[in-house]
Amino acid sequence: MNHKGLGLVLVLIMAVTVAFAGCTSSDDTPAKPQVNISDKTVYIVGIDGDYAPYAFIDSDGNAQGFDVESVKWIAENQGFDVKIQPMAWDSIIPSLMNNKIDMVYAGMTITPPERKEQVDFSIPYWIVNQSVAVHEDSGYTLDDFKNGTLVIGAQSGTTGQIWIEENLIETDLMPKENLKATYPNFPLVAEDLKIKRIDAAIYDKPPMLEAIAGKPIVIVGEINTGEEYGVAIRKGDTELLNTMNAGITALMADPLLGRTEDQVRNGLVGTDRKWWRKTTPQLLLHTTAQYIL
Repeated sequence: MNHKGLGLVLVLIMAVTVAFAGCTSSDDTPAKPQVNISDKTVYIVGIDGDYAPYAFIDSDGNAQGFDVESVKWIAENQGFDVKIQPMAWDSIIPSLMNNKIDMVYAGMTITPPERKEQVDFSIPYWIVNQSVAVHEDSGYTLDDFKNGTLVIGAQSGTTGQIWIEENLIETDLMPKENLKATYPNFPLVAEDLKIKRIDAAIYDKPPMLEAIAGKPIVIVGEINTGEEYGVAIRKGDTELLNTMNAGITALMADPLLGRTEDQVRNGLVGTDRKWWRKTTPQLLLHTTAQYIL
């Protein structure tokens, strides 16, 4: 047989094979995913990844928690998608203002006033007070805390820090050096309290209970700050603000996402399971701008 003819035949066979392979590849292997392929708007949601039970990162690296599941529920209800973005609390409002995220849904208190000057807030979805914790063998009381005689730890940028500044430091009850507020997250505050590097800590009660679990730390009282949680939205984004308000209103009326208020507020929910998917007869009700779970 003519070797040149055989070579030509082989070349033709290879060309046809490659052509069909190309056609098959285009059918079986999808093209590079397109942003917003479902035609839904995708909003990036900033969270504090160390704020259990509201928002936290589980052992598999996934975002979990009441706020995380709530915003996913609202997204489905209102017809958009979300991407959850954990970040440092100190940078979360600057990130929103600089268009790096679209909202903050992570237990952000609507007050103090300076926050409302920077961002807009949804209707409230929770009310919380500040809790005070000490080492279990210290003998310190809530009165000792309020008298300004203790070295107090607080997560940087939180309302706990602001309460100390306004009520103890600015009133000259406590020297400002006794406030240690350089911690990027509260679990680090709890660690320092455990080894008695500080005398007391202040934080929202549910996440404080998560952070001190299994440590020789006790809560000695609460400060009735009546702080309302809201979803922070970039100023001027009226469409998203209205959408979130509608979604929160719908969520509050939904009967399938409940647990009891006592379970959430007093630390009876765990971060090792999807507690928010319980099909209990409890209802989500909106009373005095808070969830009654």
